[in-house]
Amino acid sequence: MTRIVERAVPQRARLMLEQSGVHPLLARLYAARGVAAAAELDTQLAFLLPPQGLLGIDAAAGLLADAIAMRRKILVVADYDCDGATACAVALRALRSFGATVDYLVPNRFETGYGLSPEVVGIAARHERLGQPDVLVTVDNGIASVAGVAEAKRLGMQVIVTDHHLPGDRLPAADAIVNPNQPGCRFASKGSAGVGVAYYTMLAVRAELRRRGHFAARPEPNLAGLLDLVALGTVADLVPLDRNNRILVAQGLARIRRRRMSPGVAALLQVAGRDAARASAFDLGFAVGPRLNAAGRLADMSLGIECLVTDDMGRALNIAQALDAINRERRGIETEMRAAAAIRLEGIDAAARASLTLFDPAWHQGVIGILAGRVKEAHHRPTFVFARGENDELRGSGRSIPGLHLRDALDLVAKRRPDLLKRFGGHAAAAGLTLNAADLPVFADLFEQVARALLPHAALTRTLETDGALESAYYSVSAARLLEDAVWGQGFPAPLFADAFEVERQRLLKDQHLKLTLKKGRARFDAIRFHHAEAAPERIRAVFRLDVNAWQGEANLQLVLEHFE
Repeated sequence: MTRIVERAVPQRARLMLEQSGVHPLLARLYAARGVAAAAELDTQLAFLLPPQGLLGIDAAAGLLADAIAMRRKILVVADYDCDGATACAVALRALRSFGATVDYLVPNRFETGYGLSPEVVGIAARHERLGQPDVLVTVDNGIASVAGVAEAKRLGMQVIVTDHHLPGDRLPAADAIVNPNQPGCRFASKGSAGVGVAYYTMLAVRAELRRRGHFAARPEPNLAGLLDLVALGTVADLVPLDRNNRILVAQGLARIRRRRMSPGVAALLQVAGRDAARASAFDLGFAVGPRLNAAGRLADMSLGIECLVTDDMGRALNIAQALDAINRERRGIETEMRAAAAIRLEGIDAAARASLTLFDPAWHQGVIGILAGRVKEAHHRPTFVFARGENDELRGSGRSIPGLHLRDALDLVAKRRPDLLKRFGGHAAAAGLTLNAADLPVFADLFEQVARALLPHAALTRTLETDGALESAYYSVSAARLLEDAVWGQGFPAPLFADAFEVERQRLLKDQHLKLTLKKGRARFDAIRFHHAEAAPERIRAVFRLDVNAWQGEANLQLVLEHFE
């Protein structure tokens, strides 16, 4: 069951925004999202929070500045998702521009798993290009790597952790930790992505090098040139778009639209068929991000990182085409897994449960997170999906609904059965874990108990927040473009409207997408509902977003239906 609700619009804020020159449609939408004054919409870089607010950033900057001055070898240890890849590219590009001796290592999802484990440290110590590094810098990981940091220190390496994930009960004994979510850190943007933390760290390193006179003999790099990468990782990781993150994304998009982006981002947009001059946060999240993520899901994220760090457009395009092919393969695997999941769910009364746990021995480790998200969206239940790992282990990936903090839920499971989870981590909306295959039924029962205890009954009903009816004058390509140009995302959701329509015509595209012609009064609109094959009734109440369907040089308005009843 889905409950459709309309966001309240504080009329005083709406009027204030309009009187400040904000477009009336945007004024209504922004007011409903808590914006009270036009000044809050200013996305100039001058309004970014200062790096000094991050606990540990001065220590990290000093250590890296020392390493650069002493020509010590620095190794960036990345994560295998889009946030980790962009964070790695930001660190590499910045450190190289400072004159550092630096390279990178990205763990393999299937062989070494996530984070700076002792095994990854062992691989780092034998790095094929650097040899044993002097300094390890983690990006988008490391806050839970207690054993890995200890091993690196034993081998004589300094360790700087930059991360954004929630810490456990014990912090690693790193030489410096930069993480807005570590105890004692007062940095206001707790929702910073890993790439945002890496970018802030590089800003601090540049400031420290400037203070030391490092740029007297070499040009000082303009780190604004990295904002396209920061925007991509921030959007793709689905972190809350608070004002600080909106500034980073808006600035990155502005550079992309002016074609002042890295060759890798340009190439990924090109293979995705997106016009850089009209790039939106939606394009970053649903076109560029998945192609980059595909490398970490099915192959090796080194391919994605190489795409983002090369300055050769031809090489970037070749890699982007390879990533596009991997993403097509990923979509095929996902389709098969979704079909298998649907069969398994036929025997489960999802409405009677507070959670869902699914496993199939044939499922691909790299795609279980996507499948968990699809099942969660379809049934509005916190969902874990498992695939086979090594040594009779299962690896699980989970996605949650509002009301259940997934990592905290796993922490409760671990406290109830301390021997059950071999490893786990994550944040509110997504998490991962490893357990023995024989323990899966025990986990499913415990997770159900925890979810049932933590979730209020009302949270088990899917709620679609909308912006109500759309004024008839705004059913237009120009209004769709206006919304495209704004920055929307997690915590600052893209506009969804709700209204009643008559269904004049409908047909299936590619046996999976419902294409419709809708009528409201005398007006007719093209509409589509993706991944929905069930026919619509003659009259529907639809929740939709405005979209521009560009075809053969023509741009037409299209309503993308998220739900109808």
